[in-house]
Amino acid sequence: MTKSTEHNALQQRFGNRVRKQRTDAKSSGFGRLIIVIYGVFSLSAGVRSLYQLGTEFSEAPLAIILSTISAVIYVIATVALTKTGPGWHRIAWIAVWIEMIGVLAVGLLSVVSPELFAKASVWSHFGAGYGYVPLVLPIIGLIWLWRTRPTRANG
Repeated sequence: MTKSTEHNALQQRFGNRVRKQRTDAKSSGFGRLIIVIYGVFSLSAGVRSLYQLGTEFSEAPLAIILSTISAVIYVIATVALTKTGPGWHRIAWIAVWIEMIGVLAVGLLSVVSPELFAKASVWSHFGAGYGYVPLVLPIIGLIWLWRTRPTRANG
């Protein structure tokens, strides 16, 4: 068997490994930066909430549950932002809107009723513990998702 026929046989058996180049704006340039930031927040909020669930839950159950919810939303947004297609775009849009509503609601609640937040959540005081990035990130995310939305012609 020659190298060429061996290569062809392997291609027939395992398929062509050439990957299609992504051309969506969501996954290049500024979009990659947003995805990385969401990934970092997924990891940091997730690790924080797991630690707090295991060690501090009785001290501030509401804040810790809200941190866990925020971590789940960050994970969903991160995954949806990395995927292509109108369905994933819609999921990212919904997740980032939920994040926006969550950070505004929890931020306001933590200011109005601080006794509910013996331990800070990711979104308490509008994300002050994270340099207000949780407040700014969904605004930027929503603008980016709007600008990169799939059209009916290419979606």
